[in-house]
Amino acid sequence: MTYEYKAMDEDGSTRRTGIYGPETILDLYGCDCKKFTRKSIRRFVKELCKLIDMERQDLHFHETEGTKNENGRTIPHTKRLSAVQFILTSSIVIHCVPLLGNCYINVFSCKEFESGKVKQFAWDWFGAATCRRHDIVRI
Repeated sequence: MTYEYKAMDEDGSTRRTGIYGPETILDLYGCDCKKFTRKSIRRFVKELCKLIDMERQDLHFHETEGTKNENGRTIPHTKRLSAVQFILTSSIVIHCVPLLGNCYINVFSCKEFESGKVKQFAWDWFGAATCRRHDIVRI
């Protein structure tokens, strides 16, 4: 793939210089929730970065107990473990939602990578029943 993107000059005009980079979006359903731990996710991003030849930077986690609805019940998709693995060329973002058994992953980089490898690796790692992949090109 040839990367092309538009850059804005100081006068407000744009020029075509190439595509910025690919983003792969994965929605994994019916996952093995035992994989929704900091230890597992730390290993996942480390091995994924090796697989797609990305240089890891900082890794940050965020956990939330979720928000409650008017009946005092936790809204399922708001209780989650999230992680951002910064890579030299952008980031990998993961949201694990144990109450739904789902995992949502975004891999974005200005460096090329094989999205099919990302999908298969994540699908296998989290033991998902199904996985949807969306590939887009960021301009």
